[in-house]
Amino acid sequence: MEGFGWILSIILGAIAGWIAEKIMKSDHGLLKNIILGILGALLGNWLFRALLGGTAGGAIGQLVVAVIGACILIWLGRLIRGRG
Repeated sequence: MEGFGWILSIILGAIAGWIAEKIMKSDHGLLKNIILGILGALLGNWLFRALLGGTAGGAIGQLVVAVIGACILIWLGRLIRGRG
């Protein structure tokens, strides 16, 4: 979440993690949602830059990117644990 302060990154991370949790029908706590959202934003931004040459701007764009990244992380976690 380039260009955002720590507080906004944590808030967007929590929202992105919660949305991803609902999309993927998972059950995580607040802390795990924040971590998933922030790591999802990092993964999503990396993927978008690698595949498209750029990423979404603004808070809403970054929220979408973070949700996509968090969903990928949840899916990978299930794959590794064998609940795919």
